[in-house]
Amino acid sequence: MQPASGSSISGKKIIIAGGTSGMGQAMVEAFPALGAQVIFFGRSVDKGNALARSSGARFIEADVADEDSIKSAIERAVAELGGLDVLITAAGVAPGAAAENITLADWLEVMAINVTGTYLTNTIAFPHLKEHGGTILNFSSAGGIQGYAGKAHYAASKGAVVAWTRSLAKEWGRYNIRVNAIAPAIWTPMYDKTRASMSAEQLDQHDRMMLGAVPLGGKLGNVTDDFLPVMRFLCSDDAKFMTGQVFAIDGGVLMLR
Repeated sequence: MQPASGSSISGKKIIIAGGTSGMGQAMVEAFPALGAQVIFFGRSVDKGNALARSSGARFIEADVADEDSIKSAIERAVAELGGLDVLITAAGVAPGAAAENITLADWLEVMAINVTGTYLTNTIAFPHLKEHGGTILNFSSAGGIQGYAGKAHYAASKGAVVAWTRSLAKEWGRYNIRVNAIAPAIWTPMYDKTRASMSAEQLDQHDRMMLGAVPLGGKLGNVTDDFLPVMRFLCSDDAKFMTGQVFAIDGGVLMLR
């Protein structure tokens, strides 16, 4: 899986937290072929090791919501890479439930992975970026800005990621650390599973809704053509004067104003 030519990430030392599925996996598969040194984290050892063998990236088992686990993983990754240029925090969960039915356990799990996981990866990576600068890319969502009916706890967590990201951009800019958020609407295997779970009527209604929701194309974007080129640009030196932004890779779903 390799995006078209463009901004160079050759030689970049990149950590991807949450690299064993979805968009994180797509970056793990693509970036080593573009000359980047990549180490990725995940909780699935079997999948991580298999992906490492096929991609040329290196895998370290880690749980982003566990301080000891993620600290050990980042310290080991930086040592193996010989430094750090880019941290991408793609790990996340997005369960659905009506707001009144969200249990405290559900709320805490979403916050632990999506918010605490972002806080931990970012702050633990900070000392390794402080001396020479670098890039942090955190995964948010349009739901974190617009709200998301049926996934209020997920939306709340992603709103926290946006506020955290912009705060870090203000604080860490003096160290030449760029901190940005991603709000993607990209077709992934998880979305395939969601579609497969729908009845024919539900799928028809969903696709009609998407036609109105996504100005460009009326459906979720392609990971290779639409997502990876933007991520490569944001990891490259071409994006060195951009920070505190929410980059919506979504065909126009989220229009900030």
